[in-house]
Amino acid sequence: MQLDDMKICVIGGANVDITATSSAAFRVGDSNPGRVEVSWGGVGRNIAHNLALLGDEVELLTIFGGGLFGPVIARACAALGIGTEHSEIAPEGTNSFFVSINNADGELVGGVADMNATEGMTAEWLARRTEVFNSADAVVADANLSPEALAWLIDHCEKPLFLDAVSVAKAGRIREAIALSRRKRFFALKCNAIENVELAGVDGCCRRYVSVGAEGLRVEADGRLYEFPALPCIVRSVTGGGDALLAGIVHAGPEASVEESARWGLACARCAVESPAAVSEEIKHLKI
Repeated sequence: MQLDDMKICVIGGANVDITATSSAAFRVGDSNPGRVEVSWGGVGRNIAHNLALLGDEVELLTIFGGGLFGPVIARACAALGIGTEHSEIAPEGTNSFFVSINNADGELVGGVADMNATEGMTAEWLARRTEVFNSADAVVADANLSPEALAWLIDHCEKPLFLDAVSVAKAGRIREAIALSRRKRFFALKCNAIENVELAGVDGCCRRYVSVGAEGLRVEADGRLYEFPALPCIVRSVTGGGDALLAGIVHAGPEASVEESARWGLACARCAVESPAAVSEEIKHLKI
């Protein structure tokens, strides 16, 4: 299978990103001068966007927030070539926002995620879309889904399943999902170093990709630990770096070696962190 022949279904969050970046060292408890930007985000949506830029055929299964922004994000996804036919728009008043604060060098200081629109993505909701995700070559899901929905997906997904831990607060959902599931096995997990601590002792995946920031990427697979250094870059914003990393890993394909998937993931992550936006258009020019 050629890389650009992949058909991928992404299941997860789509939201409005509000990113505030201070122009100097961030001072807690004070008003900090800087810039505020609004863009379309969400772990699932960002992964889908990156995959579309890489040339994959992408279907996004999500519930867009209600009100003004949801329909706009849905149309923006369609304009990018991302399939949204099987997604929904939540009722008015159901939100999907992520507000982040970065310090002057682009590192995340903190954030708040209001993802209540994704609460409607239940096991029953997924069951009505079984044919959609099982017709793909690979499936990606993020931990904005509930443990029950993730467990159902682990049990009913017939294609290689990649899970994203999203955050420390939501990583525990993967632990619960594995405990609830009958199959208790899926293809790959992507998390960062602090999420990996939360998931310590959790088994069930064939490959575990752990982003360790400036140190690069660690991969646990085949009973071995692989370590890959980060690519040289000038960081403008870390927002979206992990989403791009997983997109590159998925784009390499389930049959790719650990080394090849890491090369693609790290190259995509570099594009993302060198851009002020969560998704960099430069990804579509990558040649590996």
